[in-house]
Amino acid sequence: MKTRNIALIGATGSVGGSVLDVCSMFPNTFRVWALAAKRNVDDLLALGKRFGSDLLVLTDSDPSERLRRASGKEFSCLGGKEALLAMIEDPRCEEVVFASSGTDALPALVLALQKGKRVYLANKEIIVAAGEWIMPLARDRIIPLDSEHNAIWQCLRGEEPSAVRKILLTASGGPFLHTPEEELREVTFEMAGRHPVWPMGKKISIDSATLMNKGIEMIEAHHLFGQPVGKIGAVIHPQALVHGMVEFIDGSVKMLYSRADMRLAVLAALGVGGRLENIELDLLPPELPGISLEFIEPDEKRFPCLALARQACLLGGAYPPLLVGADEGAVEMFMEGRISFTDIASKIESVLSSYSGSEPRSWEDALDLVVWGRERVLHG
Repeated sequence: MKTRNIALIGATGSVGGSVLDVCSMFPNTFRVWALAAKRNVDDLLALGKRFGSDLLVLTDSDPSERLRRASGKEFSCLGGKEALLAMIEDPRCEEVVFASSGTDALPALVLALQKGKRVYLANKEIIVAAGEWIMPLARDRIIPLDSEHNAIWQCLRGEEPSAVRKILLTASGGPFLHTPEEELREVTFEMAGRHPVWPMGKKISIDSATLMNKGIEMIEAHHLFGQPVGKIGAVIHPQALVHGMVEFIDGSVKMLYSRADMRLAVLAALGVGGRLENIELDLLPPELPGISLEFIEPDEKRFPCLALARQACLLGGAYPPLLVGADEGAVEMFMEGRISFTDIASKIESVLSSYSGSEPRSWEDALDLVVWGRERVLHG
């Protein structure tokens, strides 16, 4: 079997770590030839040595100079905003994992699809902001890597899109599922960052606490699977064992049941429609006897961000990228202690309701709207 060259964007994050864990299980199948991160020099160098990579990339220009000095002649190094594009242009680049957050890697995703690369996508914001322009380029070359979207992708294999009645994404409910509403205003960043199931970065932990993460995932599912937003919903599932469900027009339901571990989604994605044998016993599914599965309709009064995301998807045009940018700005203000936890939704709603500009005509326009939405929240 030919070794597959993997380029990993977001190598030093939690999802990137899961991708590398799976690649290390199959050293004769996957070669991590390129690793990219934003600014973490030491971790990137350590990963490069561990996986014998050829190319290291830092998208922040300043630390990339330190990377070049520290790496000597052991690695080729690229730095700056155009570095990801140069990596994808490299003829060794065959498959690209997008495990970073935010929209900085959007130009690289567009180029990868234009060049015919296979893409594994764990970046929600890119598809939400610019799915209208990305999906026509995809031609089935995007494989979802997020746990929920990967679960839906597996459930839909071999099924006709017209046979789908509803797609349901599951959410743990975050740390405040049972917190009295009157106490939510007093929530701190430290409290909101304690996700009950998944290890996450700071920003996505806050999005999970507000359920904005699930709202953004609903918009992403709309683009990835070509279904109207009216056919896409979310349910709270505290056990976090079912990661996605699809109801079909004949009344049957497929669901994906597994441990809450990103390595399982990575195994399924990198299998590209086949199956890679799991050699880690801690990834085997929990025994079914004695397990109770609970599903709860989310309360959009408690979680207004979910309703805002649904509204943005229904409106389309400028509103999904505005939502992404406004959420980035509001979460940043909350993490800095400048607004309360419950102010996050009101800041986003203010941006969406006040916008009176034109609709985006390209993914570049959509990126500009992400920036506008963020700046509008931060600076009024």
